[in-house]
Amino acid sequence: MSKGWESKNVEEQQAAAAGTDHRTVAADKDLAAKREEADRKRRIQALEMQRERILSERTSSPHRRNALEVALGEIEHLLQELGWALKL
Repeated sequence: MSKGWESKNVEEQQAAAAGTDHRTVAADKDLAAKREEADRKRRIQALEMQRERILSERTSSPHRRNALEVALGEIEHLLQELGWALKL
């Protein structure tokens, strides 16, 4: 009789471990998603700061102005890829 009890206990332990592993995988995916979202927000913030710096720069040189416009276009393109929208 004790052998039957032990095998039942082992089955329960294995089932519990399998359930725990499933929850652990789900928690890991959730954590990874949160990390990706935090990385995306940091990237957006860095690009917004670069954009603001470019917009605040004043120059009379047409070559410099052209370079700033190109850089601004690239930054805004990267921001759009990250799902950024202009804040008014």
